[in-house]
Amino acid sequence: MSAGSTGAASSVTHGTRTPQAPARVQRRTVLVLALATILGGLGVGASLSAGALLIADITGNPALSGFGSTMNAVGAAIAGMPLARLAARRGRRIALATGNAIAVLGAVLVVLASAQRWSVLLFVGLAVLGIAVAVQLQSRFAAADLAAPENRARDLSLVVWSITIGAVTGPNLIGPGEQLGTALGLPGLSGIFFFTIAAQIAAGLVVWIGLRPDPLLEARRLAELAPTPAAAAAPGTSAPAEVSDPAPAARASRTPQFLAIAVIAIAHAVMVGLMAMTPLHLTHHGGSITLVGLTISLHIAGMYALSPVFGALTSRLGPIPVVLGGFAVLGIAALGTAFGGDSVPVIQTALILLGIGWCMVTVAGAVLVTELTPSAERPTRQGQSDTTMNAAGALFGAASGGLFALGGFPLVSLIAGGCIVIGALLTIRLIPRSRG
Repeated sequence: MSAGSTGAASSVTHGTRTPQAPARVQRRTVLVLALATILGGLGVGASLSAGALLIADITGNPALSGFGSTMNAVGAAIAGMPLARLAARRGRRIALATGNAIAVLGAVLVVLASAQRWSVLLFVGLAVLGIAVAVQLQSRFAAADLAAPENRARDLSLVVWSITIGAVTGPNLIGPGEQLGTALGLPGLSGIFFFTIAAQIAAGLVVWIGLRPDPLLEARRLAELAPTPAAAAAPGTSAPAEVSDPAPAARASRTPQFLAIAVIAIAHAVMVGLMAMTPLHLTHHGGSITLVGLTISLHIAGMYALSPVFGALTSRLGPIPVVLGGFAVLGIAALGTAFGGDSVPVIQTALILLGIGWCMVTVAGAVLVTELTPSAERPTRQGQSDTTMNAAGALFGAASGGLFALGGFPLVSLIAGGCIVIGALLTIRLIPRSRG
């Protein structure tokens, strides 16, 4: 009787604890990831603003200033897969904290390069610092590891939204950073990278201390404890390996996963290509640096501020309609940049829509990649997605300068429009797969 009572009590305790514990862990996980992303984004937003100015100052060639964002994207692309592999082996906590630590090294290299006026080292440092962007991207996937399917889009979008604070606030640190650099006897623009160092260290500590249990490792542990269908149907019997592991069947066709990755990469390339040429377009039409800064700030707000809205829409409608809607918004943005001419309101509206369309595809696309991929393969596929999107952005960003020289914003917008059509067609191909 006593043993039976103990067993019953244990069963009740287990029954009330099992559904609640993962939910509590997930809430804490999202909070930790959001805080770390705010800190990391603060450093990235600050350094990206100063990077272009440092390049122009050290090289003496303002035309090279655009390579700051390109090197940042290259670094993020290179880091995507190694961080994903590290997460698959050791968990998200170690992968993300390692990325933050390497980003600190990148900021240190930038400070050293600015002090010695070594342009090559400056480019290397900016590329290494780009790992911080890869960390931000991986953090959104980490938010989905333990999330219930119906909450996956919401939790992922909350981490994406947290980037807004750092991305918008960071550029405002240029002034204080310049004062700090001058006070230390260094070039003024290098001072902001001390804020970057502090922000990345703080983000790494938040992840290292707060991300316990590790969401990816905890999700795997819970999956191992979950009863298989065969075990539930026949208690006391062991399920055959082919029933307990559905992954081999899912591996039969990975095409939908790669299509989803391509869709995200196309949207990112369009966003980077059009955004990169906006400053040139505005200044060619007499716009001031202040106007350029305001326009880019509006664009960044469009990229992140509404991500929880699109996360909620993804949960309600599914990822495919939101992705298609995102490409529609990107198409309208491309029309605005193509025919906006010297109209500042049209260009600014187009840039806001460009950010919104990117956000829709990025949030819903990340959910799509996660849902289409067996859990055992998710870290690898997510890393491939991050690497591909950053590589696509770097390529179109670099090519957009030549396209702009040949045909101005209309030509860049035309090529972007072609990419948007391809992205929408690939998304339509995914409709049967997502329903299945």
